[in-house]
Amino acid sequence: MSKGGQYIYRFEDVDQDNIPEVGGKGANLGEMTKAGFPVPPGFVVSASAYYYFVKENKLDQLIKKELTGLDPEDTKTLQAKGKLLQQAVLKATLPPDLVEQIKQGYKELSAKALQKGGADVAVRSSATAEDLPEASFAGQQATFLNIHGATEVVNAVKRCIASLFEPRAIYYRIVNKFDHLKVALAVPVQVMVQSDISGIMFTADPVNSDETIVVIEAGLGLGEAVVSGSITPDTFHVDKKTLQITKREIHDQTWQITRVRGKDQHVNLTAKQKRAPKIKEDQVLALAKIGLKLEEHYQKPQDSEFAIEAGRVYIVQTRPITTLGNVENATAAASMTPAPAPSGSAGSLQGGVAANEAKALLHGIGASIGAAAGPVVIIHSPEEIDKIKPGDVLVTEMTTPDYVPAMRRAVAIVTDAGGKTSHAAIVSRELGIPCVVGAGTATTTLKNGVMVTVDGHEGTVYQGKVQLGTAAATNGPTGTATAATPSGSAAYNTMVPATGTKVYVNLGEPDMAAETAKLPSDGVGLMRAEFIITGIGEHPLFMIKEGRSKEYIQKLADGIAAIAGAFSPRPVIYRATDFKSNEYAHLKGGESFEKEEANPMIGFRGASRYIRQPEEFALELEAIKEVREKRGFKNLWLMIPFVRTTDELISIKELIRKSGLEQSNEFKLWIMAEVPSVAILAEQFCQLGIDGMSIGSNDLTQLVLGVDRDNGTLAADFDERNPAVLMAIEHIARTCRQYNVTCSICGQAASDYAEVVECLVRAGATSVSVSPDRVVDTRKLIASVEKRMLLEHTMGEQDEHLL
Repeated sequence: MSKGGQYIYRFEDVDQDNIPEVGGKGANLGEMTKAGFPVPPGFVVSASAYYYFVKENKLDQLIKKELTGLDPEDTKTLQAKGKLLQQAVLKATLPPDLVEQIKQGYKELSAKALQKGGADVAVRSSATAEDLPEASFAGQQATFLNIHGATEVVNAVKRCIASLFEPRAIYYRIVNKFDHLKVALAVPVQVMVQSDISGIMFTADPVNSDETIVVIEAGLGLGEAVVSGSITPDTFHVDKKTLQITKREIHDQTWQITRVRGKDQHVNLTAKQKRAPKIKEDQVLALAKIGLKLEEHYQKPQDSEFAIEAGRVYIVQTRPITTLGNVENATAAASMTPAPAPSGSAGSLQGGVAANEAKALLHGIGASIGAAAGPVVIIHSPEEIDKIKPGDVLVTEMTTPDYVPAMRRAVAIVTDAGGKTSHAAIVSRELGIPCVVGAGTATTTLKNGVMVTVDGHEGTVYQGKVQLGTAAATNGPTGTATAATPSGSAAYNTMVPATGTKVYVNLGEPDMAAETAKLPSDGVGLMRAEFIITGIGEHPLFMIKEGRSKEYIQKLADGIAAIAGAFSPRPVIYRATDFKSNEYAHLKGGESFEKEEANPMIGFRGASRYIRQPEEFALELEAIKEVREKRGFKNLWLMIPFVRTTDELISIKELIRKSGLEQSNEFKLWIMAEVPSVAILAEQFCQLGIDGMSIGSNDLTQLVLGVDRDNGTLAADFDERNPAVLMAIEHIARTCRQYNVTCSICGQAASDYAEVVECLVRAGATSVSVSPDRVVDTRKLIASVEKRMLLEHTMGEQDEHLL
């Protein structure tokens, strides 16, 4: 490739005739721009630029050397080759004249967008073999959002080029017989839409190939949450002839990703926003009309992404739906005598029980029509895809493009999360294999090696081999996702992804233990003693005085054991009694032992009480020993509330030691971080040998801000999201991480505010503990935050290679 050529093109200068130069995505953006569709402005760094870069750095020789003869099913070698080539790309230098053209293109684009300080842009990948009618595996290369500044745009372009050598992209080219050296990458750079509403539109139902309707899925905020399957979007069906909405599915959305002070953040929605439709019906109809025009223009059904900002609708990309022809094959696969699989083999339904006699294990969303039987293999990350063998049923939380090699070997796919537009759904339809998404608890309900039948039409997973008739493949999908749970449990309608950060639940009522234990939590992060003690109804010192200490211990142990037993072997962190003096006074006999305090909130409570009244604390320690040693629930740990000083902690540890309880890997000691002194001296507290620190955001907030949380006049000033509170929380989490001390939060902030959860996860907290009704939503939120952090980490590593 000679120097001095033209390497970038404005959208308005390209169309479908320029696919070899700008790729499918770039060509479609240009085609829509020319045709007058509402497309945000942009330009494309061309395939010629890619070839120029590769030749100048002699990367073509390295690509040929490393990828010739590579077995795509050899996952470890594939990943190693991919990493090597990506690093080589990032270390290479973009030619100066190419860099100058990119920077000039960005400058002109910023002027067009009327953004003098430089536009925020999306930098996407558009491979010349991607998004074409005959090959449309979505998401093979990278996309970078909200890139700002000419230099950052240049770096993002380079990272997009590097993504052409992601293992998933290499795999895709090999199995589709594309020559690595004849596949180039173009890079569209497009003004970002800071969307209030975003989503996906199909001008035909991608599951059952119904071409009489337009399907629109929409959520609040940036489109990342919808496309990734992190939220369940609202769904609308619009009849093409009448332009009437024929179906509406409105789902709760608890948070959105939005731009705040120059950063994308997870932000809570109000109660009204959560339950209301995310998009107005006139906007649904306006989108449907655009969709019909797109279909007419391209002469085939379209899969489009849209964004709405300040009421204005934008189409940010479109591509043909390539799975519509697969429904006939899927129908055949769902019959009782499928041709491809011999009787008794994986995938075959012969010899199975009748459908009306079958036991349904799970229900989700039917995302790819067909049915197949095979043994369950559960994996949790792309690193485990080698576990999937031909004929297996792949079960995972949600898939990404890195799962494709395993998906090609599987006879069916089942995921906890996602909708009909999720990656698992799209690729399954491409492969023509049955798929059930949004099954909620598939990775926990199903067991490795167990034979199941997956009905991708009805969204049902059956136990064993089941004979299903062809009706299962020809009727429309139910559109309902309900996660089946073990016998006797509540049917939680959930989609629960796996997370690195543990999600615990707050609990105090023993009567609620059995039901709450059915939630997909990792244990109890805050077991409140106060509910049990209120049930006992008598002041502990009063019962000691009457010689009834053993009675108190047994009653307390009964309550603790009910919770520890329900959750075993998951940990239960018992917070020792944190009654204040005025609350203790209301117990029978309490008035004789409690002095009136002017301000009980910062008075005689928590650790200081145990030190001054060790006989009272001893009763709780004996109850813990009873539950752990006599009743066998070793999953019970201890947490000390309202610790003020390191001296208090030293004294408490001595009292615990004298009781006969030995701190160990099986019996861990946590403290509450709710007094600012603990935040300020977090390092010293960690050095004293604690196992965990749980942030009590309620007290911490009122003490940091000097605001009485019970004072209605000051209610508006009590806000856990105040920068001073967030700084304290972040400092605690980072310090704990430095000392390998578990860090959690059990205050209400984690249940109420996405911003607080995101702050904790980013700071390195190992868990959060929330109210039972927030367990599922919090896990989904954390999954989204962790996914974004992983992307940022990858970008950071790439930036190091750019230096």
